Amino acid sequence: MNPFLQVAIGGAAGSVLRYGVNIAALRITTLPLGTLTVNIVGCFVMGVLASALAMRGGQHLAPLLLTGVLGGFTTFSAFSLDTLTLWERGAVGLAVGYVLASVIFSLAAVFAGLAIGRGIFA
Repeated sequence: MNPFLQVAIGGAAGSVLRYGVNIAALRITTLPLGTLTVNIVGCFVMGVLASALAMRGGQHLAPLLLTGVLGGFTTFSAFSLDTLTLWERGAVGLAVGYVLASVIFSLAAVFAGLAIGRGIFA
């Protein structure tokens, strides 16, 4: 399948998944936990899939899964807007905490995903 078509199909699927997570999170809280959740989960899955594709010869699926699905699912631009919205509302502590949690937990999730993926697919 054409890599551009893979990215388009995967991106549509990832975006729909992200929207679903955000809707579910808004039913629970007004905090931007949906964006935080998709970024952490997406980073973990990125680690697992990157190692699986590299170790199992699945690089042909990278446009669909990594760039498409996970690119549509995770959302740095929404993270940035959520952070600035908290800041402008005067919730500076929450904004800073949100940035720190997003970066630390997302990096930890990629690390964990790579470690687990390498352990499974090696």
